[in-house]
Amino acid sequence: MMYEPFPGNYVWNLSVNICLSMGGCMGEIDQANDEVREIAREGADKGTAAFFDSWGRLADRLVALGEECEAAEHMLSASEKYRRATAYYMTAERMQARDYAPRQQMYRTMLDTMQRAIDTGGLGWERIDIPFEGSNFPGLFIPGHGEGPRPTMVFCNGLDSVKEMIALSLDDSFARRGISILAVDQPGVGEALRLNGLPALYDTERWAGAAVDALERRADVDKDRIGVMGWSLGGYYAPRAAIYEKRFKLCVAWGANHNWGELQARRLRNEGENPVPHYWDHVMWVWGQPDMEAFMALMPKVTLNGHMKNMTVPFLITHGANDRQIPREYAYQSRDQAVNSPRVDFRLFTEREGGVEHCSADSMEPAKSFIADWVRDRFAEI
Repeated sequence: MMYEPFPGNYVWNLSVNICLSMGGCMGEIDQANDEVREIAREGADKGTAAFFDSWGRLADRLVALGEECEAAEHMLSASEKYRRATAYYMTAERMQARDYAPRQQMYRTMLDTMQRAIDTGGLGWERIDIPFEGSNFPGLFIPGHGEGPRPTMVFCNGLDSVKEMIALSLDDSFARRGISILAVDQPGVGEALRLNGLPALYDTERWAGAAVDALERRADVDKDRIGVMGWSLGGYYAPRAAIYEKRFKLCVAWGANHNWGELQARRLRNEGENPVPHYWDHVMWVWGQPDMEAFMALMPKVTLNGHMKNMTVPFLITHGANDRQIPREYAYQSRDQAVNSPRVDFRLFTEREGGVEHCSADSMEPAKSFIADWVRDRFAEI
């Protein structure tokens, strides 16, 4: 089950668990949490600025320690500290309201710290800019091990994650299986939203096609073995992309999200947990809508109903048995409606193996390893 340092505050607990999955250190995190335990009892929204300050100081301290390691020419040690600092900055930043002024500077600091981790650690991860409809969005390319060209997965974010979260959470789990990852800040998340002003799109094949275009220009990518996957709201984005962008050869929904539009009406009735503080303001920002009326009018388009019958590639769905955000019924709907897929696999993670919470935030390894093995096996069949 999920580690819950803030009893009764699901949103804050989820953030901490995600950070641990990115390589955060329990002892460091508990020090930062000690400063905000009292205010956490007052709800998910109140106290986020205090959380920002506490976790920001922790990240700043690690950056200073990393710089000391760099000065001593201990680059690998510096990289480890920069990686954890990146995770802490990211966790603090994503908890804030969109109009919280210090947020943007911390986001830019997070980007810079991630790059320092890549450079000092010799990770070989490469930032790329993907042209898209008169603008662009970024990706982080994590090359697989072994001789190229290699099969590659486009990994998209959910509602509030960013490409650095994908990279730190996956680390080399796909790379060691010979699979490259292109983690993207697609429209609606990360740099695409924060710096380029690109809102989310329900017809995700538009930006997904641009990502495939970018991959097809690379000599280290096997152009006949490109797939797409996403977690959380990416459990809608990725299947929708695979349905209509036929260059994808397989698809993974890490946490089913068959009818996210319908889910918003359920959340208005206080059904289920929200993933971030300041939820309604956040989703209007993500989707580029001026008010709740416009946002709710758009939501009927954010569904896989009527579309899943057009899924024609192997399709994997994973879901946590205790997912408190996305009802399990949506996983079954995606599975049952993919009638023209040549292979549909479904895995519900239970207490026996762990990974029971939303996108296996409580224990990410079981789901991550299962998905990576499935992807490797399916690519081997092509």
